[in-house]
Amino acid sequence: MDFRFTDDQRAVADKVRAFVADEVTPHADRHDADGRFPPEFFSALSGAGLFALSVPAEYGGAGHDAVTVGVALEELARGEAAACHPVLNAALIGSIIAANGDDDQRAAWLPKIASGEAVVALCLTEPERGTDAARIGLAARPDGGGWRLEGTKTSIMIGGYATHGLVFARTGDDGARGITAFFTELPDSHVKRTVLDDLGHRAGRRATLEFDALPVGPENVVGGLGEGFVGVMRGFDYSRALMALEAIGSASAGVDAALEYARERTAFGAAIGTYQGVAFPLVEHVTKLRAARLLAYEALWRKDQGLDHRAEANMAKNWAPRVAVEALHQALLTFGHYGWSTDNPVTRRLRDGVGLEIADGTANATALVVARTLLGREAAP
Repeated sequence: MDFRFTDDQRAVADKVRAFVADEVTPHADRHDADGRFPPEFFSALSGAGLFALSVPAEYGGAGHDAVTVGVALEELARGEAAACHPVLNAALIGSIIAANGDDDQRAAWLPKIASGEAVVALCLTEPERGTDAARIGLAARPDGGGWRLEGTKTSIMIGGYATHGLVFARTGDDGARGITAFFTELPDSHVKRTVLDDLGHRAGRRATLEFDALPVGPENVVGGLGEGFVGVMRGFDYSRALMALEAIGSASAGVDAALEYARERTAFGAAIGTYQGVAFPLVEHVTKLRAARLLAYEALWRKDQGLDHRAEANMAKNWAPRVAVEALHQALLTFGHYGWSTDNPVTRRLRDGVGLEIADGTANATALVVARTLLGREAAP
């Protein structure tokens, strides 16, 4: 068993690490304070090739495998977790379109995603329907040869920026088989955006989107009419493993800062790292982060091998954000009174970590998936 990354994967890590050092870390606290990314930041992400990671090469992308996308996102999160969201969305939605779109759709949409011309959002969650996504109610009302989208989506990460969205709407009866996925532009003339005031990931501009008769046609349908949930949603295990690595990357950077502080800070005539009460808790959390990281990469490796990765991806998403928050909490305690100050970037990382416990499947939601995988649906909750 070989745990080493390939030469190409190491090259991607080095490239993203250099980009983060120059373009992300120096500005991360300002992004958080302002609650937004400046427009040029999306151009920088595009210039670094981060929107193109998983888009097939024939459509202007890099065509990387899932493990390589995870490598890139882990490095990006070490600079700023919120910066991962437009990149993760491009990887997820790009892979969904590549797998479920027809030739015309792939040719029309994938180059725009790869170049960053289309900043994409996943429009699934609704005010009264979060985890119970199969019951979504945003209506696709028939209109001539197409539909009009009417209703509300909420908790849409990067919803304040998105030019395009993968929108899940009801075209049929209640239940999963009545849901269709539409890839569409999100014009201000038909979509009202309200940016939410969040604890963390503030620059991600999570938003509520109100759809006012947005016109869509058959050319916008991804994966077939009524196949949005059953077919397209199968790609979401992939994003849960990526989000686990986002949490791990951010937490690892926070713990590294605490370790550096433990080397330099002295008390009672010695570096505080020489005291077991400081060193041993950090060792525990580094160990847990390493284990969660391996689980996330196992899930991505299984995806690349064409193997079932549902349980592993949901295990990773269930565990990694909790491990990350606990590790960041300990990192702040290591800093003592300096850990109580918002001048310490680890405070931002801790706030961001809580959001990753909720986003894209809570601990209970992911545990339910794993339980049904292990026990079978009839014997599980």
